[in-house]
Amino acid sequence: MRRVDGEGVGGEEYAGVLGLLDGLTPVVQPLPPDSALADLHGALRHFHRTAPELAALLRVRTLALFGVDCALGLGPNPMLARLAAQDARYGQTVTVGQQPGAVRRFLERRPVTDLDGIGRKAARLLDAYGLDTVGRLAAAPPGTLRRILGVRPGREAHERAHGIDRTPVRPGAGARAVAGERTFGRDELDPGRHRRALLSLTEELGARLRGQGQVCRSLTLTVRCADRTSVTRTRTFAEATAHSAALTDAAYAMYAALGLQRARVRAVALRAEELSGAERAHRQLSLDPEDDKARRLEAVTDQVRARFGPGAIARGTLARGTWAA
Repeated sequence: MRRVDGEGVGGEEYAGVLGLLDGLTPVVQPLPPDSALADLHGALRHFHRTAPELAALLRVRTLALFGVDCALGLGPNPMLARLAAQDARYGQTVTVGQQPGAVRRFLERRPVTDLDGIGRKAARLLDAYGLDTVGRLAAAPPGTLRRILGVRPGREAHERAHGIDRTPVRPGAGARAVAGERTFGRDELDPGRHRRALLSLTEELGARLRGQGQVCRSLTLTVRCADRTSVTRTRTFAEATAHSAALTDAAYAMYAALGLQRARVRAVALRAEELSGAERAHRQLSLDPEDDKARRLEAVTDQVRARFGPGAIARGTLARGTWAA
């Protein structure tokens, strides 16, 4: 989703669009900050409309009520719908048919990393055997994939290469995450400004988590480029945390691993996931005095912001932002 002026959606607009989806189906899984999954099987019978008709209705309503445009994907399962949405331009709906031939044609030329559950490490293993596209992966014997990737990952890779995704849409699952986005005022080439936006986001997410008495187990980075493509990376922490410095280190590491090299970046977003109560989290004792000092300073900063507002104190490096929050 994005506003018609090209900027990212805000929290109120996002909530409004989720409300429109709830009016179509109760099976809606929010994916903050700007996406969602919806199971339309019941809605098709209830409204006596096709999926493309419901998608067109949703787009008209989001534009009219919130000034938000959508790139929509329709498919027989969450994985195919997500991939279809990635292929869609704003104002467009891409549909993947249920027929095996349609699914095969949609998937066969894609890199294996487009499939859920196949990261860079698994992709390197598969590439060593010449299995660098989904079509080649689908043609490989299941036993071969189990030997390369392991029993369960091999079975899941075989299924997903054939367009099979057994993951259900989980209503309310997005509530187990907090997210934020920074949209640049122009397509930004400077890695220093990319990192400064990430620092702003980790400070914000860390403060929100601590204010809610929560910690996260994983952090997901999404970088949206000027050509409307996006890349996503996730990092899992050894121990759940709400420490801004830990979030910053993870965000910087994921950004560096992307190797963007002068990419024209439109926006960056972070999502803290797998939330749990801070009282149930365990922290390994540190012998680093700088880490203890940073945590004490963090606690004082939180108290100042709670009393005088979120803008009462900030890092000097964030004094001049170049994005539209």
